Amino acid sequence: MRINLLIIWFAFVVSSCTETNELHLPYFGEGGLTDETGRYTVPKFAFINQDSVETSHLNYQGHIYVTDFFFTKCPSICPIMTSQMSRLQDMMKKEDIYGEVKILSHSIDTENDRPSVLKEYADRIGADLDHWNFVTGNKIDIYDQAKYGYFLTALESDTAVGGFFHSDNFVLIDRDMHIRGYYDGTSTSSVDELFQDIKKLRNSYQK
Repeated sequence: MRINLLIIWFAFVVSSCTETNELHLPYFGEGGLTDETGRYTVPKFAFINQDSVETSHLNYQGHIYVTDFFFTKCPSICPIMTSQMSRLQDMMKKEDIYGEVKILSHSIDTENDRPSVLKEYADRIGADLDHWNFVTGNKIDIYDQAKYGYFLTALESDTAVGGFFHSDNFVLIDRDMHIRGYYDGTSTSSVDELFQDIKKLRNSYQK
């Protein structure tokens, strides 16, 4: 009887540890702003969205969100990234978590990508703008947000196709503005992994 109880206890411990590991996602970022836990937090921001409305960190605090950097005239990786982000949107809708989880896409071609251009682009790709913002603003502010906010690259480049160089990563941010993951936005398998991690992160708040 005692042996059986030990076996049951061991099975419970293993099961608990496995569940904890499945729900746990790492934290990314060093230096800069930190919260009371000492973890890096994404700095405050304010940009203008496709409806010419200010969109800031206040619209995303308390929500899980996914962010990226692109431009509408991008002839290389952006169409693939946009297609993958649209697919992610549809998967979240099917799972009925879109809205709990939001999307934020930054244009790095601030001269061309005015709000009206972003709105037309969003309509063309079927973006649900209730929870997906396409933002523009001061060029330096956008580039700094990429570099110092999310540790991504976004800059003008004479050698890059389309005149700009930017990271192809999607970044997963939790409700407390902590970075929890980076994913290849051109890869179906990586975006599938992102979707699974979004669900893990969401579930971790329900424990």
